[in-house]
Amino acid sequence: MTRTGEPLDTQVAVIGAGPVGLMLAGELREAGVSVTIVERLPAPMRESRASQLTTRTAEILHARGLDDLLAEARPEPRAHFGGLTFDLSTVNSPYAGNWKVPQHRTEAALARRARRLGAQLLRGYELTGLTDTDRHVRLQIDGPAGRRTFRAEYVVGCDGEDSTVRALGGFEFAGAAATREMLRADVTGVRIPDRRFERLEHGLAVAATRDGVTRVMVHAYGQAPVRRTGPPAFTEVADTWAKVTGEDISTGRAVWTDAFGNARGQVTRYRRGRVLLAGDAAHRHLPIGGQSINVGLQDAVNLGWRLAGRVHGWADDDLLDGYHTERHPVGARVLRAVTAQEILLFGGPEVTPLRTVLAELLAYGQARDHLAALVSGLDIRYGTGHHRLVGRRMPDITLRTGTRTVSTARLPVHGRGVLLTLPGSPFTRTHLETLIPGWASRIDVVHATPTNDAEGLEVLVPGRGPRVGVVHGAPGGDAEGLEGLHTVLVRPDGYVAWVNGEDDDLEGALRRWFGAPSVRAARRPGRSAVG
Repeated sequence: MTRTGEPLDTQVAVIGAGPVGLMLAGELREAGVSVTIVERLPAPMRESRASQLTTRTAEILHARGLDDLLAEARPEPRAHFGGLTFDLSTVNSPYAGNWKVPQHRTEAALARRARRLGAQLLRGYELTGLTDTDRHVRLQIDGPAGRRTFRAEYVVGCDGEDSTVRALGGFEFAGAAATREMLRADVTGVRIPDRRFERLEHGLAVAATRDGVTRVMVHAYGQAPVRRTGPPAFTEVADTWAKVTGEDISTGRAVWTDAFGNARGQVTRYRRGRVLLAGDAAHRHLPIGGQSINVGLQDAVNLGWRLAGRVHGWADDDLLDGYHTERHPVGARVLRAVTAQEILLFGGPEVTPLRTVLAELLAYGQARDHLAALVSGLDIRYGTGHHRLVGRRMPDITLRTGTRTVSTARLPVHGRGVLLTLPGSPFTRTHLETLIPGWASRIDVVHATPTNDAEGLEVLVPGRGPRVGVVHGAPGGDAEGLEGLHTVLVRPDGYVAWVNGEDDDLEGALRRWFGAPSVRAARRPGRSAVG
C-alpha cells in the first residue's frame, strides 16, 4: 500500500542521477535554482560503462573546478574512427587526447559538486506520472516512502535511452531499430592481449586491461540482436569471445556484463512545454568512441544557464529554445558519425576497400585534423559571426599580474556571463557604469590592463564594488587567442556570444543573450571597479 506524502516543490526536477543529471543539477545550483534529483536506483552504480572523456568535456570539467577528477584520468593520445586509429597530439588544447576514467568516478565527483551546491537527491524513487500544465509540472514518484507527488516549474529527463520522461512527456522519437548486437563485460583473472576494434574472420573484438580489470567487447558477424529481459550470462560472452578470437576467458570472473544493439535515433524536439530532455534521453546510438557521456554532459552545460534564466524570469522562451537549436544538430552529427563507423566496423569484406581508402586519407594532416576535431568535440560552433571566435568556446587565456594568474576558462561563475574588456576597448568606466547595472545580476565585467602596478583583475559588480578573489592584470600565456579583440561577451557555458566588430552593438548583444535589463538596477548608479 502506498501513501501520499506532503508536496515537495522545487524549481527544477531532474530525473536521473547519472553523469548528465548530476552535471545539470550542479549547473542549476550554481545559478541559484532549487533542484530535486529523482533516481530510481537506491545506490550509485559501481559499473563503469562509459570510461572516456573527450578534450572538450575535460575543458568543461576544468572550468567547473573538477581538476581532482581529471588528475586521476589516464590520458590516451590516440583515437579511432571505425577502428582506424589516428593521433590526437595536434589538438590545440591543454587537454588534447582522450581521458580515461571509470564512469562511477565521474558520477561521484559530479555528485559531490551537486550536493555541495545544495541539490536534493531522492534515491530509490521511480517516476510514474507526469502532467505538464501551463504553470508547472506535476510529478508522481513511487519509492521507499510510498507514493509522493510534487510540483516543479520545469522537468528535465536525464534518465537514459529508455527514458520514462520521454515516454510520459509525449516526445516524438525518430530512429531505427537495432540490427546488430555487441556483448560487453568487465572481467578479472584473465590475461589476454589488448585489442582496439580488431576485425577478425568471425567478428569484431575489443579488449583493454586497467588495474587488473579487462574490458571485453565482442560482436560475431551476422549475430542479430537477442530479445533480453536482463544482462547476458558471462558464459554467453565467453563463448562468443572464444568463437571470434579463439581465446578462453571462461575461467575469469565477470564484474558485470551487458549487451547493447545499434539502435539509433533522436527526438524531434528537445523541449515540449515545461519538459526537456538531455543526454541519452534525447538521442541514442551505439557507444562507439565514448560519445554518449560526452554529448550528454555538454547538453547539460548548454541547457543549465538557459533554464536558470527562464526560472529567474529574465530569459524568454526563445533563449530556452536555443538549447534545441544548438544541441539537436550536434546530436544529429554524432549519430551520422556513429552510423558511418558501424559500417566500417561491422561490415563484411565489402567494406575493406573503403577502410583502405580512409586509412590512406588519415595519413594527410587535413583529413586527420578534421576527424580529430570531430571526436574531440572541438569542431562545435553555435551559429556564425564575422569573427572566428563567435559561437566557439572561449580560448583558455592566462591573465597575469606578476606571479598571480587567472584563466579565462574559470571566469564564468555562478551561472553568470562575462564581459571581458582588454586594452583598446572603447568602453570606459563611465560608459560601463551607465550600461551594465541593468544586467548586474547576470554578468560580471572583467577588465584586464597591461599596467605593471595592477593589483588584481577586478570584477565590476555595480553598487557593491569589485568581487574578491580574482586577479587583475595583462593578458599573457596564450594571449594570441584574443588577437585583434578588445571586448568579448562570454556566455555562462564558456562560449563566445559577441565580440567587438559584430553587427549588433553591445547593448543589443546583452539583450539577446541576457534578456531585457532590470529597470530597478538600471536606475541605480554603480560604483566602477574597472581600471
